[in-house]
Amino acid sequence: MTVDVVLIGRNEGDRLVKSLASVLPQARRVVYVDSGSTDASVANATKAGAEVVNLDMSVPFTAARARNAGYDAVMAQDEPPEAVQFLDGDCTMAEGWLEAGLARLRAEPDLGLVTGVQAELQRDLTIYNQLSDFEWKRPVGEIDACGGNMMVRVSAFQTVGGFDPTVIAAEDDEFCTRLRKAGWRLIRISEDMSLHDGGPLRFEQWWKRAERTGHGFAQVGHLHPDYFVRERQRGWVYGLGLPLLAIFGAAASPAVPVLVLGVYGFSYLRTAKGLQARGLPSHEARMHAAFLTLSKFPNVIGMLRYHWRRLSHAQMRIIEYK
Repeated sequence: MTVDVVLIGRNEGDRLVKSLASVLPQARRVVYVDSGSTDASVANATKAGAEVVNLDMSVPFTAARARNAGYDAVMAQDEPPEAVQFLDGDCTMAEGWLEAGLARLRAEPDLGLVTGVQAELQRDLTIYNQLSDFEWKRPVGEIDACGGNMMVRVSAFQTVGGFDPTVIAAEDDEFCTRLRKAGWRLIRISEDMSLHDGGPLRFEQWWKRAERTGHGFAQVGHLHPDYFVRERQRGWVYGLGLPLLAIFGAAASPAVPVLVLGVYGFSYLRTAKGLQARGLPSHEARMHAAFLTLSKFPNVIGMLRYHWRRLSHAQMRIIEYK
């Protein structure tokens, strides 16, 4: 069994250079798909020895489109691979990952996808980096979905027709959901796979990213009503329902807004306790819980944006946060 690598990126700068340097020594073939970068990304990828595919920018770009284009490029070569490793251009690949992932696919023919352990390169640079790092920390074993860094069996990719190019966020969750529904197993193994270099993130970037996440909740939930159910419910309740109750309930009684604040307080305390139970130190758990509570507001903005686009037949465009 053979594996080739598809890297995707847009204006990643030095992060792409580091990503290519981590991948090229391990990979038989590397295809880099660029989504309209205005920096030296294309030149750097060419210089490093990767095959470059420039995404058609006459159509709004998405990570899903980029991954599909990279997959098409590796499959068009002589001796196409039996598996494809997808990697984002702001990530470096751990040494030995391709061998570890491929060994697991070889051992279990019903595995459609394998992913590994991922972490944030500069975890403690900002609270936003810490939040991202915690997102990557997921248990090993059978999984329902994973992020975009994944090794996919070619036959499984072909079974479901690849990524849905119209999904602008959580396209990896949507892809994984179709894989599972097609009968493939998905797994996370304990081997290190990648380090994500999010850079020094800022509050406005975190907010936009949370909006994009909410858009993904709504769009993928619309395509697969059994997925992201609790996430959507929390968004509607905490991001929209309770604020409206506080505003309109205040006319009936000043106690209503106080009760609403109490609900948020209870949710915050429960979240902080849950994060501590999952291994976060108490001071980090309190800070993370505050941002997770606050995230419901940008989440619901993203959800509303998706439904407005859907109902008005507007084009789905990616929500950029970097």
